[in-house]
Amino acid sequence: MAELRAAVSGDSAQTPVVVAGGDRDSRFARRMIIVGATILSLVALVAVFAPLLSPWGETEIDPANTLVAPGGNHLLGTDGNGMDIWSRVLYAARLDLGIALAAVALAVVVGTLLGLVAGYFGGWLDDVLMRVVDIFQSFPTFILALAVAALLGNGTINLIITIAAVNAPAYARLVRAEVRTLRELPFVDAAITSGASPVGVLWRHLLPNSLTPVRVIAPLNCGWAMLTLAGLSFLGLGVSIPDAEWGAMISLGAADVVGGRWWTSVPPGLALFVCVLGFSLLGEGLQDRANAKRR
Repeated sequence: MAELRAAVSGDSAQTPVVVAGGDRDSRFARRMIIVGATILSLVALVAVFAPLLSPWGETEIDPANTLVAPGGNHLLGTDGNGMDIWSRVLYAARLDLGIALAAVALAVVVGTLLGLVAGYFGGWLDDVLMRVVDIFQSFPTFILALAVAALLGNGTINLIITIAAVNAPAYARLVRAEVRTLRELPFVDAAITSGASPVGVLWRHLLPNSLTPVRVIAPLNCGWAMLTLAGLSFLGLGVSIPDAEWGAMISLGAADVVGGRWWTSVPPGLALFVCVLGFSLLGEGLQDRANAKRR
């Protein structure tokens, strides 16, 4: 919060006001953005250069060494199938990041289009679209994801569609609220008066001005998308073994933890935690910076 200091005596009109809290909040937001972006950049680099960082392939099996403890030829040990944990954690970053980013991008596109149309045209079209959105948002997000995943089945494309389907309604409602505010402003009336078509008004004037909150929320949703993917894979509705995915690896190694073989599930769990933390810090930093600008 802003911290205002004023002199207790003298002419208050000539007393400078120092806003210290705003600068402190802005610096903290900037640090969160830097830390979050650094974490995500490192994860992306690991995903890209996984073949150079891992001595074993993603699904390569060492039949003579199953459930081997970390050390020697296997930095983080092996799982019950003899696959190298270190290599699979690195390769899983490709799939987790790819699906999460693609799903959120699809959700942003679909949700933004629905919000633009509903917010600008209003009337019965707005009512119909928003009632559909209400139906989707009436279910808990993960329960809805389970239902859609069970309906569509496994597969990368189906997982992207599933995660996008449960996230798109939030973007639709957010963009609709922005458009309903923007369409009453003079610059929209000026565009219509100058002969711009409804599509032109939407594309050239309303769309660019309604995306600010979307850009703030999207990084946070990427983290939630990764958790949703991991949860689906853990329950057997997401990525299946032998494909490397952090949630599926945690599920496969859950029983081993009871026997003291922690290395089969703890490393992928930590990798998932670090990646979601990066998205959370980036999103929170962007949100705090946006709030500071409004103040």
